[in-house]
Amino acid sequence: MTDTLRVATRGSELARLQAGRVVDLLAVPAELVVVSTRGDRDKTSPIHAIGGAGVFAKEVQEAVLQGDADVAVHSAKDLPAVTPYGLTIGAVPERADPRDVLVGSRLDDLPTGSLVGTGAVRRRAQLASLRPDLAFGELRGNIATRLAQADRFGAIVVALAALERLGLTERATEVCSTSTLLPQVGQGALAVECRADDQATLDALATVDDALSHAELRAERAYLAQLGGGCDLPCGALARADGDGSLDLEVMLASLDGHVVLRLRGNGDDPEALGSDLARRLVDHHGGNLLLEEAEAL
Repeated sequence: MTDTLRVATRGSELARLQAGRVVDLLAVPAELVVVSTRGDRDKTSPIHAIGGAGVFAKEVQEAVLQGDADVAVHSAKDLPAVTPYGLTIGAVPERADPRDVLVGSRLDDLPTGSLVGTGAVRRRAQLASLRPDLAFGELRGNIATRLAQADRFGAIVVALAALERLGLTERATEVCSTSTLLPQVGQGALAVECRADDQATLDALATVDDALSHAELRAERAYLAQLGGGCDLPCGALARADGDGSLDLEVMLASLDGHVVLRLRGNGDDPEALGSDLARRLVDHHGGNLLLEEAEAL
């Protein structure tokens, strides 16, 4: 680790705030290395159309791999399911609230035919399952951009953690229960990556790692990795860890239109084993294989 910690981050206000939060926790001299990602440059295409998982992370990770930065701070939900060779997640600080929120209207108050703004197939599928009378419109951009477009829709969907970090929780009309919207893998968590052979940085990051939040993220990422890191189907997961080392994990896989939503829940004390096992059970014994086969045929 250099005398001044070089922290790679995206350039949005939220990303900078999150990087600053990690720097404050570490309490070391630091400078931000702002990186433009493909997801930032293309502000109109649906995420799944420009590469899905990783479009907000790849260039930030490369800055660390190439030695231009010592660590990268990510919204954990932006990470691909498998960490690139040479990197490791050295710290997951205490997780924020992982739930989604509606801005503009409560779900039950939306009239038939209302247009809901979201770029996430996970959110669309689950909402369509509950309210097949709704329509959906693409919504991209940072939080400020999305909030500025809220009047175009009956409601938009964003992450509660993002509003909390930006001091904008008053914009939330309804905080959605996880039974309504199971969050994206890693939602609400920050992941701090560094080079796997950089022991000095790993030692520093260990001081700000929250063991329970890290275990939750490991379980959720194991589920996604077992499904196939490039899975384009709507999927979500939420783990909850308690102080005795036990984890509760709920996972979801759905058809794109929301006609089929599969959920499964399990417990265990090994995060990777639990996540992988639930993915295999969902696919092999609960109909997930049919959804994956249909997606491959498209």
